[in-house]
Amino acid sequence: MKITDITLDRLRLELDPPFRAAWDPEPRRHFDATIVRVHTDEGITGIGSGDLMDGFETYKHLFVGEDPLDITRHVKAIETANFHGAHYWPLEAALWDIIGKVHGRPVSELFGNAAKRLPAYASSGELKSPEERVATALRVREAGFRAMKIRIDRTRIDEGVAAVRAVREELGADFEIMVDLNQSWRMAGDTANASDLAGTRKTIARLAELDVFWVEEPLPYADLNGFKRLRAENPGVRIAAGEMHHSPTELLRYLEEDALDIYQMDVVLAIGMHRARTLAELAQLKHRQFTPHSWTNGIGVLANLHVAAGVGGGPFFEFPYDPPGWTPERRDFMLAEPVRVNAEGDLEIPDRPGLGVELDEDAIDRWRIK
Repeated sequence: MKITDITLDRLRLELDPPFRAAWDPEPRRHFDATIVRVHTDEGITGIGSGDLMDGFETYKHLFVGEDPLDITRHVKAIETANFHGAHYWPLEAALWDIIGKVHGRPVSELFGNAAKRLPAYASSGELKSPEERVATALRVREAGFRAMKIRIDRTRIDEGVAAVRAVREELGADFEIMVDLNQSWRMAGDTANASDLAGTRKTIARLAELDVFWVEEPLPYADLNGFKRLRAENPGVRIAAGEMHHSPTELLRYLEEDALDIYQMDVVLAIGMHRARTLAELAQLKHRQFTPHSWTNGIGVLANLHVAAGVGGGPFFEFPYDPPGWTPERRDFMLAEPVRVNAEGDLEIPDRPGLGVELDEDAIDRWRIK
């Protein structure tokens, strides 16, 4: 089998009303996605998405003409291209999609087949008042979720803690709450300083009193000793991070230093599916947990889901969902059917060969950037 071509569909969905992501200084008035298709001489096409693949045309020749099943070679080649460009992991996802289709099995089976379904948590995206956050949490629980992640802005700590407290009081102890402080990385152009270690220690102590399940990305990635200190000081709160860590070497150092309870590397934005599996298994061997970040589109959600289900990730899988601003219909606008949880709040692994992606070609034609 040979790769005959790699094509990109660049899409833009207009967002009206805009989505006000907590980690972005600017309201989002459009949502961009790039669909990667790897074409082969045997008629099998692999599909991936996630990173926008800017500049990929420069490196396309490294893969055309190669056997798509030579995945270890391709992971190494993608890493060499990433060093000079963007993060071309959606190509790896498309290659795994081909491998699954060749073997007639879901990719999660090739990654270990540890689970057929995973409990999902509703991952919020916007900052909301305590009253608004409770209303969303009730809607989330009605949809089947048993857990939810709430964003807290470093400049609005009191309001954020009040939102967590209001959800805890309204939904009770059986509903798990995670908190994301979004301190580990910045959107392009956001030059504001992160909150310092002293302030973050106070915030996490307050969240511990509300029985928060984990606190995510509380410090910049460079402050490895700070992560270790937060873990030591708050034994009842798990510390999670690593979603955008692009360096396997640095993640190995985190594991060696035992800096985190939960590792969250995104497979289509940060380090790829193959490397994520390796690091997830290492984390599990050290009695730590892995559950990936998945704030991309539905194809990215599926790629992360297959890796998590393959290695037995958990205890909850991230499901980007914060109605009415962020819904499966917006997130998965390029799919024939949005990815959804079942009535028990679980995400079931598609049983179709490959990643289980079914594109809506009419939507792709409608939203393609001309």
